Amino acid sequence: MVKVYSINNCPWCDKAKKYLQSRQVEYVECNIEMDEAALAECKALTNDEVVPVITADGKEYVLGFDKAKIDALLGL
Repeated sequence: MVKVYSINNCPWCDKAKKYLQSRQVEYVECNIEMDEAALAECKALTNDEVVPVITADGKEYVLGFDKAKIDALLGL
């Protein structure tokens, strides 16, 4: 399962989500501003609160919006 950790009004989060949609990648959005559990998951994964964070397996992740790294993570 692909997860995107994001916050409200984040242009980079929006770009990441639109990119995944353009590649027909299904994902679950986890808004760390609205969901304490999502914030805890994101911090446990990255040791930070920087978004967007995209993960495919809950262990490896891409921080920020980097198409090449996203493609490598997801095998696109």
